Amino acid sequence: MKKVKVGFISFAHMHAASYLFGMLKRDDVEVIGIADEDAERVRPYSVDRGIPYYADYNELLAQELDAVVICSENARHAEITKRAAAAGKHVLCEKPLGLSEAEMLEMIQVCKDNGVQLMTAFPCRYITSVRQAKEAIDAGQIGEILAMKGTNRGTMPGGWFIEREKSGGGAVLDHTVHVMDLMHWFTGSKAEEVYAHAETLFNDTEIDDAGMVHVKFANGVMAVLDPSWSRNRTFPTWGDVTLEIIGTKGVLNIDSFAQKNDVYSDVTGKASWSFWGDDMDEGLVNSFVESIRDGKPVEITGEDGYLSARVAIAAYESASTKRTVQLKPQG
Repeated sequence: MKKVKVGFISFAHMHAASYLFGMLKRDDVEVIGIADEDAERVRPYSVDRGIPYYADYNELLAQELDAVVICSENARHAEITKRAAAAGKHVLCEKPLGLSEAEMLEMIQVCKDNGVQLMTAFPCRYITSVRQAKEAIDAGQIGEILAMKGTNRGTMPGGWFIEREKSGGGAVLDHTVHVMDLMHWFTGSKAEEVYAHAETLFNDTEIDDAGMVHVKFANGVMAVLDPSWSRNRTFPTWGDVTLEIIGTKGVLNIDSFAQKNDVYSDVTGKASWSFWGDDMDEGLVNSFVESIRDGKPVEITGEDGYLSARVAIAAYESASTKRTVQLKPQG
């Protein structure tokens, strides 16, 4: 069996570990190496597991690889993706794809020019309730979609996420992209108008940790999303991903993290959730590997990442100008 040879570039983003574990579970994957300028950050995953370590990701790209997984700070996604594409490697890039429309379009084009695939990391598409909702919508069970209301409320992550030069933005950028991707996927349409608020309400930080993003799609669907970092440290899960979809023939509700046991213990002195549900990161990894292995298109493209991230970018413009932002039509 020919194995897909994969390398990891940066563990700055916390999803890198779960993507690695997903890769290591597969018999048809060989993890060739991990590159990160911080050796100690990746030691438990590289040296301690017998996986070669590279301080310079260019040295990793020089190895015999089929693909790379990029989990760097947001500001480095474009640079690393273009280098990987030039080296002939397929790319799975953590969200958001980039920090400007221009750099994302360039990432997409460079990958096309070099004949490699670019997949955006949107693991929420691999949650069972989400996939069943997509099937129900496609089957016409709720008729035509009229409106949507979503949340992706989380915990303030700290670190480079609140350093604007590395992250590009706070909660509005960090959390808008996941649910916006689902909204695009469900509607089969593209956002064309954005009106948003971005504030700092919950944490002692200079970057936005709260927002409301209102969107109108080209097909007339209206949507609103709360992407705030409004969950405190004692909240049982990192956050939530919910979506209410209103159709002409019914309403569909998604609670992505509802697969849990409620635990009430005198030992801990508080209620907690014991989560037992889907491993959405593993679903994402499996989809990427199978696309590369079988030579078929990835399920979540660079264009998908671009369409969602540009909504978040427009949300900041709207919040600053207090006006609706019109998005350029895309072919």
